[in-house]
Amino acid sequence: MPKTLFELLEALPDADVIATTADALIHAPVVESADEVQPYGVFVARKGRTVDGHQFIAKAIERGAAAIIGEQPIDGLSVPYAQVRSSRAALGLLAAAFYDFPSRQLVVIGVTGTDGKTTTSTMIHSILKLATGGTTGYISTIAADIGGHELDTGFHVTTPNAPDVQRYLAQMVENGLTHCVLEMTSHGLAEGRLIGVDIDAAVVTNITHEHLDYHGSWDAYRDAKATMFHMLSTSQRKSGVRVHRALEARVTEQTVPKIAVINVDDKGARTLLDIPADARVTYGIENEADCRAENVVLGPGGAEFEVGAAKFKLPLFGAFNVYNALAAIGVTRALGANYQSIYDGLAAVTAVSGRMQLIDEGQPFTAMVDFAHTPNALEKALQAGRTVIGENGRLIVVFGSAGLRDVQKRRMMAETAARMADITVLTAEDPRTESLDAILDMMADGCRSQGGVEGETFFRVPDRGEAIYRACQMARPGDIVMACGKGHEQSMCFGTIEYPWDDRDALRAALRGEPLKTLPTART
Repeated sequence: MPKTLFELLEALPDADVIATTADALIHAPVVESADEVQPYGVFVARKGRTVDGHQFIAKAIERGAAAIIGEQPIDGLSVPYAQVRSSRAALGLLAAAFYDFPSRQLVVIGVTGTDGKTTTSTMIHSILKLATGGTTGYISTIAADIGGHELDTGFHVTTPNAPDVQRYLAQMVENGLTHCVLEMTSHGLAEGRLIGVDIDAAVVTNITHEHLDYHGSWDAYRDAKATMFHMLSTSQRKSGVRVHRALEARVTEQTVPKIAVINVDDKGARTLLDIPADARVTYGIENEADCRAENVVLGPGGAEFEVGAAKFKLPLFGAFNVYNALAAIGVTRALGANYQSIYDGLAAVTAVSGRMQLIDEGQPFTAMVDFAHTPNALEKALQAGRTVIGENGRLIVVFGSAGLRDVQKRRMMAETAARMADITVLTAEDPRTESLDAILDMMADGCRSQGGVEGETFFRVPDRGEAIYRACQMARPGDIVMACGKGHEQSMCFGTIEYPWDDRDALRAALRGEPLKTLPTART
């Protein structure tokens, strides 16, 4: 249904609208890219880190924009213009208003954390899909389930932009969904991509060292994560039977409570305990918690554990996946899911794309791909890898560290691998415009600091296809080869160009006897 520009602007606080020139009838979505402008749509010009959207106003008008929103005072445009204090803050609210605030018609569960976001979100989605009879959607850094079909959300990992988030939510409402699990990255939160989303539950997995290149400090990174929890108190309260009708809910017609779910075994996550919420659910293994796992048994086939009198089996192995499962249990139980839905929902998550994903080409050793690209995630992945090594087996890990990103973690990850793996192969991982050799030098220093010997316990192989191939060639029966850092991603950046790349394809090729050669570092 068409809106007017003034109707959309009503979604913003009065103080945020500085000036408007005229009204306009809006038939198409609010967007932030001039290339995505549709006739009679709205273009929001905002300053990015490297590009100023105000430079593309003329292009947006040429493509048929009915109105322009921006931060700068501008006169003489051929279409109505509204000046706002912050285009970043306005974008999500305007997009939400265009789609009639779809998150207010859904129970929205936000999931954030340094590691484990996607797996935890997948578990919650699996449980709630059973509990709601299939009316639960999902938006992650991998894909979006909008009800009936799944959409890709991009090559690399981050929260979709604000207009896309609102469009996905609107499609969920249109398709009759009642719940949505929404993965929230620190970049997405800091850049305001989740503004305009009314959430009902906030789940944090952990907060450890990551993205300091972007956020500047650990405190700023933590504050970005905390934004999701503050959204609980600023989100609209929802009520009615519709959002609970498919659950065995404790309350069916009262207001949906605002729920905070926090890992009390993680130092960083514990800093969020003081943020107000209607209900707080803690989870952990080591410390007392509302949802605490006991009698944990880890093995190559997964994990078994108990929460109170309830017993659970998890097809995914590793202690970190028990934590992910506890987060999923805590929030879905608080939302009213019954034991059987939780048990069956967890059991149904047999694999998550690019997360401890086994690759089998008939080789006499274990091979897997994992997204671990932080010091904490790599440590947890290597710990889990140890559980599937055969007698006298060795752990061989291949990974790199991204260019133009957190520099400190390069050495930290290399130190972790030198301590925990038998053989480490250092290689490329999105070097971008940085020198790959310089990145590998820093990582090699980290290995040596922990007693690593180049040529014996660690190797530098710049081409990732060759690195994975050499790791497989070194492997013996009973060993495990882990390719870490890229997971489900479909490209790798050298310079400013994204080249086709998939660690899973690379590992399959290596297991068949040849390196994958799609990167500029590959030898022809």
